[in-house]
Order: sequence, then C-alpha cells, then structure tokens
Amino acid sequence: MKESSKSSGEAAYGALLDAIHSGEFRPGDRLREESVAERLRLSRTPVREALRRLEAEGVVEHRPRVGAVIRKLSQREIVELYEMRVVLERTAAAMAAKHGAEAEFDALSDLNEAIRAERTHPARAAEINQRFHLGLYHAGRNRFLMDAARALNNSLILLGPTTFTDQARIDQVTAQHTDIVAALRARDSDAASAAAETHLQTSLRHRLRAWDA
Repeated sequence: MKESSKSSGEAAYGALLDAIHSGEFRPGDRLREESVAERLRLSRTPVREALRRLEAEGVVEHRPRVGAVIRKLSQREIVELYEMRVVLERTAAAMAAKHGAEAEFDALSDLNEAIRAERTHPARAAEINQRFHLGLYHAGRNRFLMDAARALNNSLILLGPTTFTDQARIDQVTAQHTDIVAALRARDSDAASAAAETHLQTSLRHRLRAWDA
C-alpha cells in the first residue's frame, strides 16, 4: 500500500472516530459508505478502509441487508465496561497519588474548572472531562496501564451521547473530581482510589438511566 493511501485511510479513520466521539454519528446509526464519504468530505476508498478497521475493533458491525452500523451496547455490556473502568481508574488514581507531580494535579484542577465553565455546553464539557481522565492516567506513570486504557477507549465511544445534559449533573461531576484531586494532593492512594470508584459508579447510574429512557 502506498504511503498516500495509508495516510488517507488514517485520516478517514480519525475523522470517523472524531465524528462518533462528538455525537455526529451515534450508536445504532447506519454508516453508508457513500454518505459518510460525502459528509466527511473524503473519497470512498479510505472510508471503506476505515469502516473495515472499526469493524475489526468492534466499533462497527455488519448487519445483513443493512450494512455497516455503529454498535450499540446492551445494558449488560455497559455494566461490564464500567466494571473495567473502575478497575483501571482505581489503579490510575492510586498510582497518581504516589507518582504524580504537583503540576499535574494543578492541570487536573484547571481542567475541572474548565468543565464547570462549560456548564451550558454539554459537548464541550464532556470533551474536557475526557482530558481530565486521560490526565489522571498520565499522572499514574505506568505505560501498561495507559495501554489498557487505550484498549478500552473505543468501547467508551459506544456509550452514546454525554450525560452532561443539565447543570446539576456537571456540578456533581466537578465536585467528585475535586475529591479525587484533593486525595492526590494529600498523597492518599486509598482515598484517591475510593474517590475514583465513587465517581465512576455515579457515572454508571446516569448511563443506565439514559439507556432505559
């Protein structure tokens, strides 16, 4: 495969992932090759490659007489996904409390304030929230933990639209983030781990309510 073809395929893959992340394409949506290419202003060949890659990664599934569809998680799968998030983020928080730099904790606090500032813009608040959680993993200083988090990342985009649909929800999220950062600054691994789990259990409850709606 030529380098230009590889670059086009990577661009299409990245553009599709971004569109799913942003909610432009949602779980359950049909992805017709021609319409996706037109919408993303790309040619059909790299879009076809990107769809195959996303299918191999479990983000897209092929349905008879329908074609490529963004996979929608079942309630059980959502619970299982959050079970894994709890395992990983409890560990990340505990490691960050031991190994993280004060500057990284400052950055997490700044991101949390940025989420609070976007209380009337759910999509932007959700994007900053993703950066907060990524920053927590980075502060943990463990490349294998980061690899595990990246492997889980594509499954997270199958959760669908953000639950940051009202200001009270964002207030809850930022308050829990504050608890996590306070435990990190205190270098209290147990408290940081527990705060991370409490945060994710709350997120799971909101996800399941949205799934039932």
